[in-house]
Amino acid sequence: MIDAHRQREQKWVAVMSSVQPSQSRKSKKVKKLLLDGVPASVRYLVWSHVTDGRARIVAGVYARLGSRGRVPASELIEKDLVRYFKEYPQLQGLQSPVLVLLQAYMSMVPDVQYSAGLTLIVGQLLLQGPEEEVFWIFVSLMDSYLRPYFSFMSQQLEVDSALFGRALEANDGQVAKKVLLELSIPPSEICSSWFTSVFVENLPTGYVNRVWDLFMYEGIPFLMRVGLAIINCCRRILLECTSDASVLEVLHHPPSRLLPPNPDALVTLALSQKLKDDDVRKQRIKMEAQVKRQTQAQQAPRKTAAAPASISLPKT
Repeated sequence: MIDAHRQREQKWVAVMSSVQPSQSRKSKKVKKLLLDGVPASVRYLVWSHVTDGRARIVAGVYARLGSRGRVPASELIEKDLVRYFKEYPQLQGLQSPVLVLLQAYMSMVPDVQYSAGLTLIVGQLLLQGPEEEVFWIFVSLMDSYLRPYFSFMSQQLEVDSALFGRALEANDGQVAKKVLLELSIPPSEICSSWFTSVFVENLPTGYVNRVWDLFMYEGIPFLMRVGLAIINCCRRILLECTSDASVLEVLHHPPSRLLPPNPDALVTLALSQKLKDDDVRKQRIKMEAQVKRQTQAQQAPRKTAAAPASISLPKT
């Protein structure tokens, strides 16, 4: 077992030396290793490599952003840290790296609207690696996948939730009928907790880490796959539910006895779901454009305040 672990470490070190970070999401070698597993000892290095986080580093910027201090959401972040990470004292307090990092990010990107998902995501990252490197991994994840979920006037969560609803209908019509029609649960109520926390709020840490290994390579379609896998695991109990509250409780906090026996098994189940990832990506673009046109048409008759500037980097 130890030898296999070391061999996997060595394979990752070799691949990270031979495949440029900017090309890692196109590399079959990287994908194969991700499927085989990521040793905890190199996980944050792998995440940094796959997200190409280091390419975004600008020397001194993080420290200068941190010196800007508190933001309007600081108090909410502190409360969420106590709520979600009370067992991790290193993440608590006025000098919490989660608080410092999110204050830095939100001062740089002021159009981001705070929600607890941001604290959950950053906290999960900081359990893996050092603060400044985590900041740039987080920036990369936000830019590549997640920022629209938290952005001013964005409808991305509604779009992705609608696509998930379609995927559920294609994978399990009986559950879709029960949940979406009979109990009238909007897909966004199912997906919001999942997608805005990247399942940190919903799954045990070991499962979250494995989900993230693949998410950083595959993007949003993999989150949909994980959601479908959770529904697959909880299918019997979902069909017995008699209220929307009971369904959402099961989906957002799936009982451990219903989950696959280990994180790798969850990944395998997620990858087995019927979903064409490229089609999802194309449909996202198409639906985003439709929603944008509808929103603009609705806003046209009235004047609206301009959105705040999207980036505010410190002067060098």
